[in-house]
Amino acid sequence: MGQQPAARAAVMNDVARLAGVSHQTVSRVLNNHPSVRQETRERVMRAVHQLNYRPNALARGLAGRRSRVIGVVSFDTILYGPAATLLGIERAARAAGYGISIVTLEQLDRAGMRSAIDALTEQSVAGVVVIAPMMTAAVAVHGLPTGVPAVVVESSGGARELPSISVDQVAGARLAVEHLLSLGHGTVWHIAGPRDWLEARDRVDGWRLALEQAGRSVPPVLVGDWSPRAGYEIGQTLVDRPDVTAVFCANDHQALGLLRALHQRGVRVPEDVSVVGFDDIPEAEYLSPPLTTVRQDFDEVGRRCVAALLELFDADGPAGRFPHPQVEPQLVVRASSGRRG
Repeated sequence: MGQQPAARAAVMNDVARLAGVSHQTVSRVLNNHPSVRQETRERVMRAVHQLNYRPNALARGLAGRRSRVIGVVSFDTILYGPAATLLGIERAARAAGYGISIVTLEQLDRAGMRSAIDALTEQSVAGVVVIAPMMTAAVAVHGLPTGVPAVVVESSGGARELPSISVDQVAGARLAVEHLLSLGHGTVWHIAGPRDWLEARDRVDGWRLALEQAGRSVPPVLVGDWSPRAGYEIGQTLVDRPDVTAVFCANDHQALGLLRALHQRGVRVPEDVSVVGFDDIPEAEYLSPPLTTVRQDFDEVGRRCVAALLELFDADGPAGRFPHPQVEPQLVVRASSGRRG
């Protein structure tokens, strides 16, 4: 018979999970910090002995100071939203005196999430921010170890046991639709993002709610991915429909593709069809015509993420004690939307 592989040595995060405390509390116990309650100290030491945990000498030498690194778990940073969110977190962390360590996953599932958290806790990060834009990621967040201070960036789908920071996607979609209706359009068509993305789902909800509350007909949802190709291909199916006079795209890249499809068929924007996007990418004001869109304040998202983590660092209570209102989006009106003739 082959030799059995050696068991993984216990790490501080394992002790924290078993004892039901943060890894900072474990560190305080191991360094005889006077602020730890006796009952908590005994629970931690029982976990230490049960797991046969052996602290790293170097880590213990540094334990008198909190790590100045925040871990970030992200997914598909090529897309504008996750990439801009990551940049906002990095800027806010730097302003607060922290660096960041990033783990980018191909799949945000429970196994990947646990692996990422283990990798970050091995680096002794002070806390973790999880960028969780998909429904599978929101589910995976429920498996986060309880001893790790963590904040989630997501839409409204959430892991409500953790502080959650997000832009109000429903409100953003309503801004776009109400703007188009105010220009005299009878209804607004919607090119949606992927069904498994929380933000795409919430933008559909906001679009539909705005139309229903205005007493307008609700066209079928046109689902694509986040790419210009999706906007272009769906746009080709819309150009021959005289009842399509206004389109709200789930992101600016879709809108870019839609503008090309309309231009190729001689459909004028905004004289024949008005177009509104979402995100306000840097290129939006340089498109032809400049794109009306909904701006997300990713720097504010980053500031709130770091502020929420700092609150957790200074408290031993449950994360739910810290409610965080959603970041409000802003409508940016440019030349791609116009009054219905």
